[in-house]
Amino acid sequence: MHRSMTHRRSRAVATLATAAALALTLTACTQGSATNSDPAPAAGATDGAQEPVTVRYLNFSANDGHEADLDALVTAFQDANPDVVVEVETLPYADYFTALQTAVAGGTVADAFELNYENFVTYATNGALAELEGVDGAAYKESLLDAFTLDGTQFGLPESFSNVVLFYNAGLFEAAGVEAPTADWTWAEEKAAAEALTDTAAGVWGDYQPISFHEFYKTLAQAGGEFFNADKTEATFAGPEGVAAATWLVGKSGTTMPTEADGAGSPDFDSTLFMDGKLAMWHTGIWMFGGVGAVEGLDWDIAVEPGSTTKASAMFTNGVVVSATSEVKDAAQQWVEFLTSSDEMVQTRLDTSWELPPVADESKVAAYLDVTPPANRQAVFDSLDAVVLPPVIESQQEMQDIVSEELGNAAAGRKPVEQALNDAQDRVNALLG
Repeated sequence: MHRSMTHRRSRAVATLATAAALALTLTACTQGSATNSDPAPAAGATDGAQEPVTVRYLNFSANDGHEADLDALVTAFQDANPDVVVEVETLPYADYFTALQTAVAGGTVADAFELNYENFVTYATNGALAELEGVDGAAYKESLLDAFTLDGTQFGLPESFSNVVLFYNAGLFEAAGVEAPTADWTWAEEKAAAEALTDTAAGVWGDYQPISFHEFYKTLAQAGGEFFNADKTEATFAGPEGVAAATWLVGKSGTTMPTEADGAGSPDFDSTLFMDGKLAMWHTGIWMFGGVGAVEGLDWDIAVEPGSTTKASAMFTNGVVVSATSEVKDAAQQWVEFLTSSDEMVQTRLDTSWELPPVADESKVAAYLDVTPPANRQAVFDSLDAVVLPPVIESQQEMQDIVSEELGNAAAGRKPVEQALNDAQDRVNALLG
């Protein structure tokens, strides 16, 4: 996986709280810390007025550059809701999930807090989250809202998202007389274009798609396969669909894509290749718009990623939740709904490039769609019509490392694809116990 995506995903996948630890501690969880304000009437009040309800909010995504943006949203919320005070605590991502696990175990967790999708599954499963009732589902992109449900119950709301699309060098396509990618492309069209555009003598490659866990679970879905069985007790990715997906990834190496020996996988290798005009197609995330857009003279655009039997786009999303132990659940839900669906949130995120708002009404993000390059920003939202979320288990990082390692073995020729996948599946099933 290229460095930009590796960095993002390493931030987006933290060590999951163990199911056993949470199950034991959640039964003992009581409301918040001693600093959480009592929503009851203030002592000595004679006019019947009540003290504002205080909602404590813990987050990581405002850290390192967006603290003032979050403060502005808090101010806007409190102006509209003078009976609620939001107290914010922002932690670096590297410290966040350790602190959160400790707070849940100790009964001092904030009333509302931020979770990425991978950790949401664990906390929802183990009873740490309150059910959200009366949510206006129409306010959110359906696929994003669904990511924060468990067994049909809404336990969180999508806060922001980013996803992966197909970047392409329009100049290279035009010079070679090859038709540019469209939303109707399948792997077959991508492969044909990559072969036509690869010119190793000139140092030009047709395609780049990291051979890794994150690309594999997505291409597996594009091939119609499932990573786990229905009840998620057994890995099933080594079947025919998995072989097709792994073959699709591995088959690019050394033909239309550089090999590890060429530098593939090293920091910034793929981004440099694309920005230097030496790469025709590149599977990467929309977080690269800024860097690529700053390159003068580079003619580029994006498209929805091709699929095989179906479309499936990788989506990375953060959400916000309410603690099951909060004594101010209604006020906390009021805050998280504002944080995830208000017009103030939409404008703040667009103005500051703080990921993308999860709202369904695309007219609200027209300003984003009007910014070029890329000209086809609509592909970012079109990709949400068919998304796939990462498979999640307690030993998440170990699983990811296993799959990436075995795919690497296949790409390097150390194992046939089928053997590499079977070995990976056996090792993942060992993690499941």
